[in-house]
Amino acid sequence: MMNTLFHMDDLLSVDRLQKLQDNFSDATGLALVAVNERGEPITKPSGFSSFCLLYRSSEKGRAKCSECDNVGGRKAMQAGEPIIYRCGCGLAEFAVPIEVEGHYLGAMLSGQVKLSEQEAKSFDYIMDEDTSWKGDEKLVHLHREVQTIAFKKFKAAAYSLYHLTHYLVEQGYTNIIQSKLHKQTLELLNHSKHRAELEKSLQEAELQALTYQINPHFLFNVLSTIGRLALLENAEKTEAMVYGFSDMMRYILRKNNNKLITIQSEIEHVTNYLSLQKVRMGDKFSLNLSIPEKYYHIPCPFMVIQPLVENSFNYAIEPRGDFAHLSIIGFDNGRDVIIEVTDDGDGMTQEMITSALEGNLNNTKRKGLGIFNVSNRLKLNFGDSYGLEIESAGRKGLGTKVRIRCPIVQSTH
Repeated sequence: MMNTLFHMDDLLSVDRLQKLQDNFSDATGLALVAVNERGEPITKPSGFSSFCLLYRSSEKGRAKCSECDNVGGRKAMQAGEPIIYRCGCGLAEFAVPIEVEGHYLGAMLSGQVKLSEQEAKSFDYIMDEDTSWKGDEKLVHLHREVQTIAFKKFKAAAYSLYHLTHYLVEQGYTNIIQSKLHKQTLELLNHSKHRAELEKSLQEAELQALTYQINPHFLFNVLSTIGRLALLENAEKTEAMVYGFSDMMRYILRKNNNKLITIQSEIEHVTNYLSLQKVRMGDKFSLNLSIPEKYYHIPCPFMVIQPLVENSFNYAIEPRGDFAHLSIIGFDNGRDVIIEVTDDGDGMTQEMITSALEGNLNNTKRKGLGIFNVSNRLKLNFGDSYGLEIESAGRKGLGTKVRIRCPIVQSTH
């Protein structure tokens, strides 16, 4: 179910394992220790015989016992159940494998007892017999004092410990799985909620477009200018202005089922908008519009450039009262087409930028036609990393730069 390789202490706390081990040793009179997947002890020994404690006190004895523990645990893992064997010093021991989903975590090792002579013969040494201890009188004496236990009781203890540790490890594993699933569920819910918010933003933006998204103040100015021109001249400029305005209306009101149009269509719409502003404002602003034709075929969301240009007029160019400059340029970084709309107005503070991008439009003076909606529609179509980027020093005359990115190669998002 999971590919992660667990360690024993991921599923069982060492303190809990130590208490289990101590209680089991007290109840059965058997020595007990837990080792990890490398055969290294992870708990303090419980109920070890005096013989084994003294034997392990030497570097040589400790190394042999460690090797014996490691081999015993792995053989039990291979068997898939407890195994009973004789250690290098001839004492009976058993190894209980601890595993989860086929991964060996370690073992519980118990024993250090003698069985009846007939029963003992049926169990092989797990490694080469070591007779060196027989040259030490104290070890020989302590070996004689090692308790003898009935085989039936010894085997029952082994399987009782096996079932108990298996249950505890499975419980720990289940808790981890449930925790991971809960985390994944929360992430999925958050993603679904975020997706729903973006979809709602897109629907609101489309509804705005269908109810005519251009600022009513701008509409009033356009219509007033058309009326004045009709009285003062032979209608040539009026005709051009009306045609430009009609093209804008057709663009805004058309139904776009695919959600994406081309950069060329957006630029044509912006050009119509700018021509109307030029007639209305005359020489009060200069324009640098530079979008190479090689980008014209690149898809972009409907109505994402013109709202930013209109923001520049509403909050940077018109409030100045004197000459202003607007720049709309396009370039690429090899992966995305980048379109920058830059004005030289009073700019935005970082707080205003954050509020606009988060949709807290009532908390910022730079509302325009919805920086939040434009940014969300870019994210919805191209991914979260494609939201609007805004740079501004927030000081008079230093202006604001708003950046749109559209991927050159479309991918399934």
